[in-house]
Amino acid sequence: MALTINGEPHVLKLTLGALAALEARVEAGSLVALVERFEGGAFSSADVLALVHAGLLGGGAVISIQELGQADIAGGPMAAARAGAELLARAFIVPGENA
Repeated sequence: MALTINGEPHVLKLTLGALAALEARVEAGSLVALVERFEGGAFSSADVLALVHAGLLGGGAVISIQELGQADIAGGPMAAARAGAELLARAFIVPGENA
């Protein structure tokens, strides 16, 4: 999946390392708790920021979370939230299952 940031498309993906970094950053206790927050619509902008940042790092981008927080994201915060939710969904799909 891709997200356009500051006019440039960036690939987002959650590698195992990106997931570990995300788990350490979010105040959810676990990634399952973060998934539950997204499913229930109870996620915060900090959750979205951390999730998109992890996806960018997993996709090979070199950007700090502070830079991402100041960046122009095509589609705005809602596009970032949708991208984050999709990243989480893709990370937890068992191979062979339909999404």
